[in-house]
Amino acid sequence: MIKNPRILNNLERKVIKEEKLSFSEALAIFEAMWKEGMTLGVIPPKDPLEGIETDIRIARILNCLKKS
Repeated sequence: MIKNPRILNNLERKVIKEEKLSFSEALAIFEAMWKEGMTLGVIPPKDPLEGIETDIRIARILNCLKKS
């Protein structure tokens, strides 16, 4: 259980700044995560358009905020 999320966020930011990945390393991590998602059955989604209405609404709101 995380008792102080601020400390964890600071640690994550510090590690991200210090750790530079090459493209091949990042790709290997992505592929491993993709395989895990497939193993768990969450990738690919059964219905790729599920939740698209919500995504469109969020995009419209963000685009309006960006313009103002």
